[in-house]
Amino acid sequence: MSKRHALLAVLLWSTVASAFKLSLRYLTPLQLLFYASLTSLIVFGALYSREFSLRRENLRSSYLGLINPLLYYIVLFSAYDRLPAQEAQALNYTWPLMLVLLSIPLLGKRPGARTVLGLSIGFLGALVVATKGNLTGLNFSDPVGVALGIGSAVIWASYWLLNLRDDRPLLEKMFWNFLFGFTYVSVVLVLSGGLTLPPLKGLAGAVYVGLFEMGVTFLIWYRAIEDEMEFASNLAYLVPFLSLFFISVIVGENIAPATVLGLAMIVGGIIVGKRG
Repeated sequence: MSKRHALLAVLLWSTVASAFKLSLRYLTPLQLLFYASLTSLIVFGALYSREFSLRRENLRSSYLGLINPLLYYIVLFSAYDRLPAQEAQALNYTWPLMLVLLSIPLLGKRPGARTVLGLSIGFLGALVVATKGNLTGLNFSDPVGVALGIGSAVIWASYWLLNLRDDRPLLEKMFWNFLFGFTYVSVVLVLSGGLTLPPLKGLAGAVYVGLFEMGVTFLIWYRAIEDEMEFASNLAYLVPFLSLFFISVIVGENIAPATVLGLAMIVGGIIVGKRG
C-alpha cells in the first residue's frame, strides 16, 4: 500500500506545474495563492478537527506560516507567471542543492568531495536551463523570473531546515501553518485591492493546486515514506521529468533540449551529492 501512496504522490506532484501555469492565465500569483491556501486550510481543518488542541508550540506557525505558504508560494507563482513552466519547475527543483548548501553554515556540515561535485553539476544544470543552453553568452530572457525561480528553491530549503526542530505531528503543523499563512495572504490581498471573484477556470485551478500541491499530497507522501523510504525517495526523482511531459501535453509548451539536459544535470547533481 505504501508503494501505491508513493506512486500516487509522485503522479499528483507531476501535474502541479501545469496547474500553476494554466491557473495563472486567469489569476494573479497572489489570487492563486489566496484560493489555493484557503482550499488547503479547509482540508487540513476538516482532518484536524477531531484532535484540535491549543498548544503553545503552535505559535511556531506564526513565523512558519509567513514563510510557507505566503513567501514561498508568492515567489514560486511569480516565477511561473514570468517564465515558461518548464524553466520555472527546473529552477525550483534545485531546492535539494540549496538544502545542502545552507546546511554547511547553519548545521556545521563539512562537505566532502562528492558533495562539492554534486553541487557543481547541479548548479551548472540550473545555469543551462536559465540560459537555454547558451552558457557562453549568459543571456537570461527574464533575469527577474530566473531570480524568483532560484529564490523559491532557497526559501523552501530554509523552510525545510526550520522544520527539523519542529516535532509536532504533520497534520497539526500543516493546519496551524496554513491558518496563520492564509491570514497573512488575506491581509496582503485585501490591502493590494486584488480580492475579486475569480473566473471559474481560475478558481478550479486554484482548488486543484490547494488540494494536490499544498494539501493532501503531503499526507499521502508521508504515509508512503513511513514504510518505503528508499522506494519513495528514488521514485521522487521522476517528478520533474514527468512534469515536463504534462507541461508539453497540457500547457502546450515545446520542451527545449536545454531544459531536459539542465534538469538531468540538476537531478544528477542531487544524486551525487546525496551519496557524498
